[in-house]
Amino acid sequence: MEMVIDFAGGSRVDAHFGDFTVATDQPPIASAPSPFEIFLASIGTCAGIYVLGFCQSRHLPTEGISIVERINHNHITGMVETIGLEIQVPPEFPGKYLDSLIRSAELCAVKKHLEKPPRFEITTAVVSPSVGA
Repeated sequence: MEMVIDFAGGSRVDAHFGDFTVATDQPPIASAPSPFEIFLASIGTCAGIYVLGFCQSRHLPTEGISIVERINHNHITGMVETIGLEIQVPPEFPGKYLDSLIRSAELCAVKKHLEKPPRFEITTAVVSPSVGA
C-alpha cells in the first residue's frame, strides 16, 4: 500500500490513497482532526468494525450498541498510557454474547499493530516536480 501525503495550506496535511483523502489540521484553524486524533479514532472504529461484524454474522441487533473510547495520558510525559474501550449494549442485548463482543474487538488490526509495532524507515529523496502539477 502506498499513500501520498501533501501540504494543503496552512497547517493542513492530507493523505491520499486509492479514491480517498484523509484531511488533518492543527489549531488555530483546526478544519479537520489532528493526525493523532485520527490515529486514536482508528482504534475505536477498528474495534467497532469487528463488533459490528460479530453481531451481523449472528443476526444480533446493533441498534443501541456503541463503543466509548477513553484515553488516559501520563501527566508528566504527555504520552498515552492506557486506552479503554467500553462496548455499551442495550439491556435487551443477549448477555451470553458479552465476552464474545470483547474478543471480537480484540481482533482489531490497529490494536494488533500497536502490540507488535512495525519498524519505521524514514528517508529523503530529491525529485523533480510533476509536469502539470
